[in-house]
Parts: sequence; C-alpha cells; structure tokens
Amino acid sequence: MKQSRCDVQYGWRVSVFAPPVASPFVSPFVNATGIGSWPGTAARSAAEIVVGELADAVAHLVELPARGVGADMIGRTGALLIDLAVDTVPRGYRVVSRPGAVTRRAVSMLNEDMDALEEAWEKAGLRGGGRLVKVQACGPITLAAGLELANGHRAITDLGAVRDLAASLAEGVAVHRAALARRLDTPVVVQFDEPLLPDALGGRLTGVSALSPVAALDEAVAGALLETCVERAGADVLLHSCAAELPWDLLRRSGMRAVAVDAHTLRAADLDQMAAFVDSGRGIGLGVVPASAPERQPSAEEIAADVVAVTDRLGFSRGQLVDRIWVTPVCGLASATPRWARGAIGLACKAAKLLAEDPDR
Repeated sequence: MKQSRCDVQYGWRVSVFAPPVASPFVSPFVNATGIGSWPGTAARSAAEIVVGELADAVAHLVELPARGVGADMIGRTGALLIDLAVDTVPRGYRVVSRPGAVTRRAVSMLNEDMDALEEAWEKAGLRGGGRLVKVQACGPITLAAGLELANGHRAITDLGAVRDLAASLAEGVAVHRAALARRLDTPVVVQFDEPLLPDALGGRLTGVSALSPVAALDEAVAGALLETCVERAGADVLLHSCAAELPWDLLRRSGMRAVAVDAHTLRAADLDQMAAFVDSGRGIGLGVVPASAPERQPSAEEIAADVVAVTDRLGFSRGQLVDRIWVTPVCGLASATPRWARGAIGLACKAAKLLAEDPDR
C-alpha cells in the first residue's frame, strides 16, 4: 500500500472537544457488526463469511492474528504507520524509523486482507450499494503502551514519542480507510481499539523494572491523542475497549461517534455516564454475544434480551435507542472456533433485527 509522507501538524489542544450531534453511523441497515479479529489464517474464506453474515449489517475488514508476527493488533497497526515502523524484540514490538522484514510482512498481510474483502464484496454484488464497512486499528494510547523505544521503555513514557506515534497513526489510518473506500466504492468507518486506555490513565502499566514505573497518562493528553486520530480519519470513528472503567467523561468530550464495550464489564456508575454519552448524540456498541462457544448456544431472542437488560437502565425509551445501539460479540473472535465465529456474528445480526423490528419487545 502506498504511503504518503506524514504532514500532520502537532497542534495539541487540551480544551473540551465539541461532540457531534447527529445519530452515529446513520444507515438503513441493521446495527450489528463484529469487533475485528477472526480465527484461522485464510483471508479469503474469512472475508466471504463476514460479508455473507453481515451483508445486512456492517461488515468489517477481518484480522487474523493466528498468522503470527505482524498480524496481531500491534503488528498490524505497525503496517499503517507513516514515516515510522515496527520491529520485533524479545518482549514484543519496538518502534523503529525504517521498515524492515516485520513491517513488510505486516503490510503484505494487510494487503491480502484488503484484496480478500474486495473480492468478497464484488462477489456479493455490494459495490456502490452504500453499505457501511468498518476497519480497525490499535488506538494511540494502547499503541504507545504496547511499543518499546530503543531504550527498552514503553513509548508511552516519552511524550514526544507518543505524539509522533499518534500523528503517524492518524495519517496512516486515514490513507488506509480512504484506499479501502475507493476499492469497495462504499463508506468506510474507523474503529480504534483501546484495551489499555483505563490502565494508562490509572497508572497501572508496568515498567521494565520496579525502579522504572510508568506514570499515569494525563487525561487531557489522552484526549488530545484520541482527537488527533478522530479529526484525521476522514470518516466517523468509534472506540472499542473490552476493559472496565472506561473514561466516559473523556469520551463524551471527544469526537467519537460511538463506543463499543463488553457489556459484562459495566458497573452502575458506567451506566449513568453511558446515558450522558448517548444523550450527547452518540451510540453504544454492546458486546453481549460470547466470544467463544458457550455450553449452550443462546438464541437471538436471548441476546436481544441481554441488550434490553442494559439499555433499560439508561433512562431512555427503547424507541429512542433503536438507532443508537449496536449489537456485537463481547470482544474479538480470534480464539473462537470457526463455527462459533460465524454463529456469533450471525446471532448479533439476528438480535439486532429483532430489536429494530420491535424496540418495545
């Protein structure tokens, strides 16, 4: 994939961000999608399944971490960086200035996945139909927490490195999203995965030793990093995190159009803040479908009931939320069996249809 030079200006604001007011991801189709990762190593079969099962919802570019180095969340995002790259070290990945074999491998697999999705999209006759597609990338805070610097410390310990990474990521994701939108001739939205955001803000990240702790990331800095990526994306952006204790006030002040969560991590305090987030014109992706096969497969009616059990506590009528709630698996499906992965996104889609047809069920 051709990458242009990064011309992002490092203008860091710590003011309150103006939230959007329109409904998130307005679409005549069912609000359901997958999180991103998928079992196995076969890009084409995975793309065909995702496009087929989510043809009436929101298909996504699959991630296949079982392929190894360069295919996991950090390595794959390394393929998107502009003027920066990643390489492997004993503890994981390190940020480097020039792409080597690891980055080339990650870029090759990403291109293979894009080719597979384009083929499946064409085969299904969806080109130009206006159906949403979603791409995923590691968010700037989790990326900086997951990458090492040359000195062995997490990149998040160096504010200059964090800003450089966020600018590089923002530009790279914008290029990637636009390229896929052209190839599919359809709108593409962006998901930033931030599983380490709460730990970074709470000062819970470990250092290379007990003598070099990682300080808590300032919330204003975190907000500026996220906003850099939101503003540059060129499309609607959602944030996904399976972690508990999400910073809802920060997210409400951001330009995120939606937040996807594992519904099982929500506490009473989260629900009040989620309600404020929804009331500001945004949406929530509720992860209620198991990420691995349960002993007894739930029905679509049971999944819909799990969604309602959460939304009824937000203080809105069910009709008000019909275009604000997305149904998803609780997290990625990389550890699921291929059979369950297919069933999981199918259940999400069926449950969303039930809710759309009868919001007061």
